[in-house]
Amino acid sequence: MERIALVSDVHGNLTAYEAVLADIDRRRISRIFNLGDHVGKGPRGREVVELSQQRCEVNILGNWDDFLPDPERDCNDEALQFWLDQLAPGQGDWLRSLPFSHDFWLSGRRVRLFHASEETVHRRVRYVRSQAEFEGLFSNTAATGDGPVPDLIGYADTHDPMYECQLEGRTVFNTGSVGNCMGDPTPMYCILEGEFGSEDVAPWSVAYVRVPYDVEAELAVARETGMPHYEGYELELRHGIYRGSLEQWRAGEAVTGYHER
Repeated sequence: MERIALVSDVHGNLTAYEAVLADIDRRRISRIFNLGDHVGKGPRGREVVELSQQRCEVNILGNWDDFLPDPERDCNDEALQFWLDQLAPGQGDWLRSLPFSHDFWLSGRRVRLFHASEETVHRRVRYVRSQAEFEGLFSNTAATGDGPVPDLIGYADTHDPMYECQLEGRTVFNTGSVGNCMGDPTPMYCILEGEFGSEDVAPWSVAYVRVPYDVEAELAVARETGMPHYEGYELELRHGIYRGSLEQWRAGEAVTGYHER
């Protein structure tokens, strides 16, 4: 049995990433796959990219990885420019060149990992979704390419952990987020365990791990660097409340329904 650590949505939160990698090391897991969104939202995209290049056997394209360094991007503001300026020369090209998905066999299951959906990194499938969206996750598309149709899907992007199984054993799980988890803001990653590379049926499992970290240290870096949208970042890291609900939270209103957005 081999264990694979699945990390995602670090979003420039180096403090959380280092804590998660330290936990992976303590468990003596050497194989790490990153499901994308290395940059944006947090203050240290450059360092997160460098660490991912060093530690991750597989890095997958995320929507921020594609969007932020896009030279043809038709929108810009102070925050986007800040996050773009954080990248070292060549890192933007590296991010945009990452593969869309990654397929492999595990204990007789055909596993497919991608960031947001089977079609594009810019369309997400949330916890609350239609049956058609669930079934579509298993489709071969122009983005995923041809090959055996998967029956075990792991994806990210929503910052919400989730696990669901339906008829014919089709299983979907969402990895949550290392650097920007919603609901419970404690960093999360997954451990996928089974007979790696084997088409023979055997036991397999997916486990979720929460890793506490020094959120005050991360917020201090965000303040010191003058990162835009600090209040929204603080709201997400302290309370797991999406920054789009900042005004509601300030007004003392109950903030729910992130899954339904």
